[in-house]
Amino acid sequence: MTNAMTRDQVEAFVQAWIEAWNRGDVESVAAHYAEDAVFTSPRAEALTGDPVVRGRRALLAYWTLGRAKAGRFDFRLLDWSWDNEKQVLTLRYLSRRGDAEPVRAVEIMHFGGMNLVVEGEALYGGQARIS
Repeated sequence: MTNAMTRDQVEAFVQAWIEAWNRGDVESVAAHYAEDAVFTSPRAEALTGDPVVRGRRALLAYWTLGRAKAGRFDFRLLDWSWDNEKQVLTLRYLSRRGDAEPVRAVEIMHFGGMNLVVEGEALYGGQARIS
């Protein structure tokens, strides 16, 4: 596979992604997505009326709105897995928005050419205690 990401590149991506969210840098997060990326999330539906966000610009607008409403994000990485053949990253983390209790979250990211996310999906579970 041409342009396939190595495990070291994926690990660096995971670290950069978590750090960008935790400092509120949605522009850095969006830069990891292809111009025509598609992202699905129940939180997108709550904020925009549609669970599917299409395109990097729309993602940036959605995440900027989410950040403004939440005030801050605090993501704590639990673990991640990488399917090299399919170029799919799965992240598990605890997500705290503003002063709300943290919830369990999973993000699935499909990478394409130029090592950018072409399709992503966020899933949220119940509240979780941070120890």
